[in-house]
Amino acid sequence: MRMTDRTLELDRGKPDLTFSQRLAAGLAPLASLFRGFRNRMEVNALHDLNDTQLRDIGLTRADLTSAFLASTFFEDPSEHLTRSARNRWRLQFFRSCDE
Repeated sequence: MRMTDRTLELDRGKPDLTFSQRLAAGLAPLASLFRGFRNRMEVNALHDLNDTQLRDIGLTRADLTSAFLASTFFEDPSEHLTRSARNRWRLQFFRSCDE
């Protein structure tokens, strides 16, 4: 009999997480909440820019207002602004390709 004919089934469970991995998993929601709050403050600071500066980064005042109205306190309004800027860029890109 050959050794390759024998198989041994091992019951391998999930490895236990280390303390640092459990700590990181426990703090992840808190870090996400802090990141959303920080981004909300940064988006609020965008109101200090004039319209030309906002246009340079692909946004309008209406985008800033709708980002705050569309997101709840615990949601990140910067995601809405990112989508708005990308959509506006795509529209301008395709219009320039059609011309």
